[in-house]
Amino acid sequence: MAVSLVQLTRQTAATEAGPPVVPIAPARKPSWLKVKAPGGSEYLRIRQMMRELGLHTVCEEARCPNIGECWEHKAATFMILGDVCTRNCAYCAVSHGTPKAFDAAEPARLAEAVERMGLAHVVITSVDRDDLPNGGAEAFAGCITEIKARLPESSVEVLIPDFKGSERALRIVMDAKPDILNHNLETAERLYRLARPGGRYDRALRVLANARAMDASALTKSGVILGMGEEWDEVLTCMRDLRRSDVNILTLGQYLRPSDGHLPVVRYYTPDEFAELREIGLAMGFSHVESSPLTRSSYHAWDQVRSARAEPIPASENR
Repeated sequence: MAVSLVQLTRQTAATEAGPPVVPIAPARKPSWLKVKAPGGSEYLRIRQMMRELGLHTVCEEARCPNIGECWEHKAATFMILGDVCTRNCAYCAVSHGTPKAFDAAEPARLAEAVERMGLAHVVITSVDRDDLPNGGAEAFAGCITEIKARLPESSVEVLIPDFKGSERALRIVMDAKPDILNHNLETAERLYRLARPGGRYDRALRVLANARAMDASALTKSGVILGMGEEWDEVLTCMRDLRRSDVNILTLGQYLRPSDGHLPVVRYYTPDEFAELREIGLAMGFSHVESSPLTRSSYHAWDQVRSARAEPIPASENR
């Protein structure tokens, strides 16, 4: 599996338009990607609570390197609709297969966890559930409603799948009034067939634009993971396309290979390069840009709402 993915990466880059193939990065991670193993008291408490309530977090399922830091700050990204995805993206650590039946009681259990943790900002994501009529949109809406009923002062961010482009499903979520609607672009358009075969680049952008059209008061957010073979100019194209879709918040982070069966890391970007991309993003008009090797979609999310409330430059002025 690992060999075929490496070969496919090289073949795809060689046969499609673009610069020459970049050599596969060395297996050893740079020093700036090393993090302390989790194990603090708050981390252990939150992990036990998740087990008691039968909840999942993307922090664990996607093997996020920031889990220790975030959980010690009483911040977690809840993953609803189970822990088995109907899609099989080549960069993602979440299990692929046939999911369990929809659990209608999950939103109430999640809201209980949020209340017990006393969270001021809540992030909710899910696996892809292409087996459900609306892709699980009702579960997102239920979680937002339950949380706001218990903790009306808390802000709620939802990181949604593309719902196969269904405007009906997106409307169900937006009508529940999330404070932030997040859908990750993930990678350059050229690499979608390889990295994200179940998704579509233009569809991801359309989801974000439609969300802004449905509720202009909600912030929108998206992220790109770097190091799977994209070129610098392609990163900038992703950023410009997201601004044209009127996205407010951008996250940029380094791709880390979950296992030998996933896409290899083609390049490790340096902290200075991430800092440069942050400045470029702010100049493009994003209200907030979180850009560093360890940045993930919900990294420092508790600070992003406040930062992004400042008026951005209109997307029409950044074409």
